[in-house]
Amino acid sequence: MKTFSIVVFVFLIGWSSQAQSGATGLSDEQQAKRAIEVFFEGFHAQDSTVIKTVVHDKVIMQSIGNNAQKDIVLSTQNFSQFLASICSIPEETEFKEEIHDYRVRVNGKMANVWTPYSFYVNGNLSHCGVNSFQLFKRDGVWKIFYIVDTRDRESCARNRG
Repeated sequence: MKTFSIVVFVFLIGWSSQAQSGATGLSDEQQAKRAIEVFFEGFHAQDSTVIKTVVHDKVIMQSIGNNAQKDIVLSTQNFSQFLASICSIPEETEFKEEIHDYRVRVNGKMANVWTPYSFYVNGNLSHCGVNSFQLFKRDGVWKIFYIVDTRDRESCARNRG
């Protein structure tokens, strides 16, 4: 009977681990991070179809930065316009958002992925900041429903974390 109990206990631990990592074999943290990686793969490929696979259809996108008068402002961008602007970048223009880190926090069906970044245009640093992605999980799939970033043209060295 003791052997049977041990076997059942080991089986339950294995089953619990499998249930937590889902059908993909990845933890929720890894799945949420992967959604952000796919977002940036589509971004750099200028492929709105790829980006749309990981965002909710009512995604909200905002930025915190300075206006012309150097006041800090919160601006909202229409996501469809964002996609159109990414897809319309000329071929001869090189752009790259270099992600320095992924900090993932998950609580049940909600996740936050914090990504410090530097943005380059034609090899020159344009600006830096932090992206904060909010995701929710439905039917086993993580979707981005809110993106907010900071944009700074100065002090990029200290903004890497």
